[in-house]
Parts: sequence; C-alpha cells; structure tokens
Amino acid sequence: MQVGMIGLGRMGAGMTMRLLQGGHQVTVYDRSADAVTALAGHGATGAASLEDLGQKLKAPRIFWLMIPAGAPVDDTIQRLQDTVAPGDIIIDGGNSNYKDSIRRAEDLVTKQIEFLDVGVSGGIWGLKVGFCLMVGGNQAVFKQAEPIFKTLAPPDGYAYAGPTGAGHYSKMVHNGIEYSMLQGYAEGFEILKAAPFGFDLAQLARLWNHGSVIRSWILELAQSAFERDPELAHLRGWVEDSGEGRWTLQEAIDHAVPAPALAMSLFMRFRSRQDDSFSAKVLAALRNEFGGHPVKPE
Repeated sequence: MQVGMIGLGRMGAGMTMRLLQGGHQVTVYDRSADAVTALAGHGATGAASLEDLGQKLKAPRIFWLMIPAGAPVDDTIQRLQDTVAPGDIIIDGGNSNYKDSIRRAEDLVTKQIEFLDVGVSGGIWGLKVGFCLMVGGNQAVFKQAEPIFKTLAPPDGYAYAGPTGAGHYSKMVHNGIEYSMLQGYAEGFEILKAAPFGFDLAQLARLWNHGSVIRSWILELAQSAFERDPELAHLRGWVEDSGEGRWTLQEAIDHAVPAPALAMSLFMRFRSRQDDSFSAKVLAALRNEFGGHPVKPE
C-alpha cells in the first residue's frame, strides 16, 4: 500500500523503515530535511512539504501523523485541508487525548475525510519486534488500512479497539499502567541498592526474568541498563510525564475508580524534578519543632 508518513522522529522513522521492509510505498515529510533525506536513502520517497506529500500519493490517500499531541496535530490537520480530498484517511498515531480525537473526527467527517486514532506502543524497539497498535474509528476504514497495521505489528499485535477515541483511550490507560509498573520496579531496586548485601542489580534482574512472577520486557530493559551502568551514574533521576498518566488519573476520578498506584507513581514523577522538595523541608522543620529531631543545614 501507499502511505504518507508525517513526523520522522524515533517512532515515525522506525515505523517508516518497517513499512518499507514490508514492501509498502512510503512517502515521508518532516520539518527536518535531514530526516527526510535519511529515509529517502532507505527507499522512501521524500517530500518537501505537506502539499508535495499529497501530490506524490495516489487517491484514496493515507496520511499517518507521528507528531507531538495537542496543537501540532491540529495545526497539521489544518495545513492538510487544501491537500486532502473526500475518501482520504488521516491517521493520528501519536499520544493524543481521546477527546481531541473525537473532536477531530467529527470535524473531518463533515468534509468526507476519514480519521483513525491509533495508539502505538513499542518505542525504539518497534522496528525490530513490531509495534502494538490499538485502532479506533470506523471499522470499515480500519479494514481498508489493515495491511499497514499488519506490517507494523508483530503477530496478534494490532486490534480494532472500537469507535473513534477508543484507540487513544486504550493507549492512555496502557500508559497509566506503565507508570505504575515502572514505579514498582524503581522502588524495589532502590531498596536492593540500599541493602547491606552489595547486590548485583543486573544479576537479579536477569535472574527474575527466568521463571519469576515479576518477569517482563521492562525487567529485561532494567537488566540491560544495569549492565551498561551499574550505578546509573550517567543520568539524573528527573522523570518527565507526557500527559497520559494525568489523563488516565482524571478518568479514574471521573468514573470514581480507585487508582492509588497510578496516582502515587504520577506524583513521584513530579517529585523527581525537585532538587530539594519544599514539602520535605516543612516535614523536617515540624519534626524539629515538636520533637527536637535534628535537621541538616543547607
């Protein structure tokens, strides 16, 4: 099939390569001309603009967006308005809020433009092992684009999740679960590091991946990280959140679903960005005030 890939970052570039390896014809566009040139060297057709991208595809065209959520998606869809035609398909594979996806689909359908929201998981390893895809939108349109999904995903690695919004909703919750899993591993390894036994953390991670009930791909990645840098001395403990954890927690609140593990893991990410927590200072001061407990000066 033909597909136009917009956004050639780590995910977009890997997806483009996997599609090319699967025999699809991929035309690519990115604000970085170097990114376009690099993939053109692997067999993709480069485009100098969104308009140029549209002209190089045959109708009905598929435009796949792999760009940051929010305003960049709206801006790109708006810029495509003079390029798309009835029957074309726009796929948003980024981590958009599902409510935005519903809004965009409702607007595009008035112009007879189809829209699919696709939650994509796999990160930088997706090129090698395949991307997990959660697809929302019109089921007939899903079927139309299915050969692309089949190439991108490993066996049984893609599914029609439901109507518009379902793809990004399921990816949102997927990432909320990920937050809690990462926090659990992080806390466990910190306890091990503080213990008096001098544990080899890479060894334990490797061991636990053989028959243990906590074995996982994430634990395999922990093993790899500890093998490269046992003390993780090359990085700071500063952890970003890209939005999905917040959105998932808000959904939990809206539906009165208790999600304490997710809530705490999200708040711990906020804590990671503080060089010196003011709340911790307040705790130290109060303990000193009521109990005379010692404090450490700056």
